Amino acid sequence: MNDGCRTELLAPAGSPEALTAALRCGADAVYLGAKQFSARANAENFDRQGLCDAAAACHLAGAKLYLAVNTLIFDSEFSALDALLETAAEAGADGCIVQDLGAAAYIAKRLPTLRLHASTQLTIHTPAGVRFAKQAGFCRIVAARELSREQLRAVCGEAKRCGMEVEAFVHGAHCMSVSGQCFMSAAMGGRSANRGCCAQPCRLPFTADERRRDYCALSLKDMSLVTHLQEITEIGVCSLKIEGRMKRPEYVAAAVTACRDALAGKPPALEMLRAVFSRSGFTDGYYTAQRRDMFGTRQKQDVTAAQDVLAPLRELYRKPRKSVTLHAHYSMQADQPAALTVTDGAGHSVTVTGDIPQPARTRPTALPQLAQSFEKLGDTVYSAGQVTADCADGLMLPASALNALRRDAASQMDRCIIAANTPAHRLGNAPEMPRCQNHPAHAPEFRLQIRRPEQLSALGSLADEISYLLLPLRYAETELPVPKERCILLAPRFVNDETDVIARLKHAKELGFSHLGIQQPGDLALGTALGFVMHGTLGMHAANGFALDALRTYGLTDALLTPELPAAELPESGLPAGIFAYGRLPLMLTRNCPVQAQVGCRNCKHALTDRKGAVLFTDCTRYKESPDYAEIFNSAAVWLADRPAAYRNAAYALLAMTDESPQRVREIVSAYLHGTECRPPAPFTRIHR
Repeated sequence: MNDGCRTELLAPAGSPEALTAALRCGADAVYLGAKQFSARANAENFDRQGLCDAAAACHLAGAKLYLAVNTLIFDSEFSALDALLETAAEAGADGCIVQDLGAAAYIAKRLPTLRLHASTQLTIHTPAGVRFAKQAGFCRIVAARELSREQLRAVCGEAKRCGMEVEAFVHGAHCMSVSGQCFMSAAMGGRSANRGCCAQPCRLPFTADERRRDYCALSLKDMSLVTHLQEITEIGVCSLKIEGRMKRPEYVAAAVTACRDALAGKPPALEMLRAVFSRSGFTDGYYTAQRRDMFGTRQKQDVTAAQDVLAPLRELYRKPRKSVTLHAHYSMQADQPAALTVTDGAGHSVTVTGDIPQPARTRPTALPQLAQSFEKLGDTVYSAGQVTADCADGLMLPASALNALRRDAASQMDRCIIAANTPAHRLGNAPEMPRCQNHPAHAPEFRLQIRRPEQLSALGSLADEISYLLLPLRYAETELPVPKERCILLAPRFVNDETDVIARLKHAKELGFSHLGIQQPGDLALGTALGFVMHGTLGMHAANGFALDALRTYGLTDALLTPELPAAELPESGLPAGIFAYGRLPLMLTRNCPVQAQVGCRNCKHALTDRKGAVLFTDCTRYKESPDYAEIFNSAAVWLADRPAAYRNAAYALLAMTDESPQRVREIVSAYLHGTECRPPAPFTRIHR
């Protein structure tokens, strides 16, 4: 199914040495971050000159360089993004990996010649998600890591129909949360994963069993699909991605070498790969749909195992990879500078001149001596091919002059190959920041989101004062205290069966529902096709005016601002924007239910306890018999009932319920709508502070 798409092996480069390891071990492309807007802000990363040097190194090796601009960006940061794009244009980056839809829209206008890749942070995991990415101007999607082979096959099939490329992770760390849907680090320590600063609190102890307080219920083994690479390429994946911009160069060398061997049909050195880094071994559980034994932590033996393999791994990238064969032709004529013309198999040719040959006193310079000199290509990417000569009789050049000719020719060929492989970019005008056209001058509306219909049983007349009720799609046939035209349905946050979701949405339309909450990009494509009025939710990460403006062009009537925005950064836009004003933030969206994995569904108490004793409400969503996914909610609820100024300028305030009782729901809604006395949740947190 690959249909002639050359399979690309894509390696991480968190530092110049890791870049060298990737290229010298045979990577076809690398991805790296600059000093800003990288989802791995704690990697060494690359400054302006470093980025230009990295691009030159890649293009000399015949590899591509993809710049990761895969964080959320605030309005005040677009001038810095603009400067980075100027550097990307100067360096000749081959593509840009983007999470923020506002950044994608900005880049498409400012640097229209730069290919856009939809980051895995965009949570694209369905055919509908691929269609949205095409609409949004992306040429490639980085598929979610949680896909089975059949789900990946469906995504690749849609990508083929849309003329899109699919990139998939094949080795490296597994986050417990679906990428792009994690607020845990931000909520627990103020270090946002969506801003590149994840502190990995999920690797610390969490337990569903009070007898096992040291259990790490949110730590997965690293993925390794090295033994499945042939099948993955046949499915239609064009780029095989290795995770690891925070890893050492030896890890990069081991992973690239193992993947390169597997693609060539050779046995990969999996034991060496495990030794250099693993968490109790590897797993292919998502890909094979056998999600057992996927949990693991970094053990002492995992750490000590690396010491024995680091030295041999460094040998893999000690010298440049001889990736280009150069053919040479010398010309030596009396009273004329000696000339050397070198050519490669791609049609590149350069000619350099040197000293004037002198009459030979003893032995003239002949073809064997010229060939011997040319073979000394040393620490270059070149190996010597055919050597020919056109030399007049009786002339000689000293070895020093021949060496100078060879070095000059290799240097000029470097420049020629780099220039040929470097995209010529064109900068467009910098887009102007969108401005608010209808700033709300009235008090905000209130929207209520529930997890189960019974939470509405005590709401009474307060239901009439709610502008919209948000409820899961699976409850579309439930009797509700709010007219259907004031209900916003929420499709599954992670879709396992898109055909089933489409059927449910069509049925909901027949029942009279007309509003759909957009929780991930695939919802946008489905909602548009089925004619729903669409509203953005947390999953769409509206972080800036450009993102809000882009969502408006995609058909949304309003959107929810990301809770990671500080109050000073609340954007202006023509699209009405709401604020998360009450509720436990969903810290993680997980394909593996941690409670089920540790104690089983029968013993589920809907709770995980962290090392400090905080209890996180944990709940799964089921559309069929087995859980589709689980959500882990913060122990502290957002509470702003006593601070209405925090949402006064918002188009609406969202009140999101999780495990609240019907009476508690009524108390909270009344507190926000009428300022009635209400006991705050314990503990609680503020937001947009």
